[in-house]
Amino acid sequence: MPVEPTLKRTIAFFDGQNLFYAAKYAFGYPWPNYDPLKLARAVCQTQGWQLLKTCFYTGVPRPDDEPFWSHFWTAKLAHMGRVGVQTFSRHLKYRNQTVNLRGGQMTTVLVGSEKGIDVRLALDVVAAAWNNACDVALIFSQDQDLSEVADEVRAISMRQNRWIKLACAFPVSPTYNNTRGINKTDWFRIDRATYDACLDPRDYRPKGTSP
Repeated sequence: MPVEPTLKRTIAFFDGQNLFYAAKYAFGYPWPNYDPLKLARAVCQTQGWQLLKTCFYTGVPRPDDEPFWSHFWTAKLAHMGRVGVQTFSRHLKYRNQTVNLRGGQMTTVLVGSEKGIDVRLALDVVAAAWNNACDVALIFSQDQDLSEVADEVRAISMRQNRWIKLACAFPVSPTYNNTRGINKTDWFRIDRATYDACLDPRDYRPKGTSP
């Protein structure tokens, strides 16, 4: 039986878009106004974990496709890099998608999607576990595709006879219906008070615009 360490070294992994939409539906914020470092520190402090590193992953639209969000994410990622957050981003890939309108009509819209972001996050979590870089991998996401990572981390724990925890953190509120964290992980629920205590005071939106 692996011995649980007294001091639990922790790396935080943020799925930027997943957290944004969760906070939008839970708390009503129309843009990603969270500070990843503050959130990671807040969760680790409540659990008595030692935060070693914070990693952030997101897709970013090209300026010609979505100038508002391209400007926003470029500026926010630049600041995160300056304060020590390790960031990973890729340009969004676009495809046509048919949607239903009121009255039964249909139209085709161009929709951007992230390609490779969740894969990169998953690979980094597995690598951190394999290389004994942390005792706790804390994922800010509710993406159930990441439940397979839990199986890999558990296998590494058994193979190395080492205690490793995989946890996920996500917003909760009476208005947000998604109450599940990532399967096979420990869940940490972020309430409104905790989230609001971890807001980023900087506004990266272009002047005179709104999302």
